[in-house]
Amino acid sequence: MRNILMTVMLLVVVILLFNGIIAKDTTGTSSQIQTQGDAANEKISKLLQ
Repeated sequence: MRNILMTVMLLVVVILLFNGIIAKDTTGTSSQIQTQGDAANEKISKLLQ
């Protein structure tokens, strides 16, 4: 029973960390990657014109 409780608590912590670091709306990693990718695509399209 104790092992199950520890596993569930660990999963909750991992989910909270993921939401706080990766999936945050404006400052999360995925948002920053999207912003940098958009900027890179814009620079590439300017070079091709």
